[in-house]
Amino acid sequence: MTTDQQPHALATGPLDVRLLALEPGPEERTFGDAPVTYALVALRHEGRLLLVLERERGTWELPGGGIDPGETPRVAAARELREEAGQVIAPEALRFVGFSKTAFADRPVAYGAVFAAETTAVRPFTPNEEIAAIHWWSGEPEIPGGLLQTVDTYLAERARSTPPA
Repeated sequence: MTTDQQPHALATGPLDVRLLALEPGPEERTFGDAPVTYALVALRHEGRLLLVLERERGTWELPGGGIDPGETPRVAAARELREEAGQVIAPEALRFVGFSKTAFADRPVAYGAVFAAETTAVRPFTPNEEIAAIHWWSGEPEIPGGLLQTVDTYLAERARSTPPA
């Protein structure tokens, strides 16, 4: 597909990531053109958004990752939040926002389940093999240490404006 044939992106980001759509639920929805392979969490505390610095990509992004076999996207989202950022939110406390349809430079198009939550209790973070740091983002255009994944910040803003189901 040439550049002029690519679908219009809602948002673009570093590493040639393109958000093609934010699709509504239900959470159990499936898609004929690509699988739901990942889950993301837009977690806020006192109005600030949690971002993680992913070591390999060098980008500040929403906590999240792959859905394990037999795992629901909601459970995967809570697990990834805990593993990547040390923050604990019960799966049932997450608010389902929708499905992001994302094009990546080095992988096929995939869907991700997007969830949102608020927390009053921030837990300490310990860097790990995958995540170098966390940052409670207040909207600054740059964060030292990595590139800001603007596709994720776009999704987080949409999550903020999406009413509960």
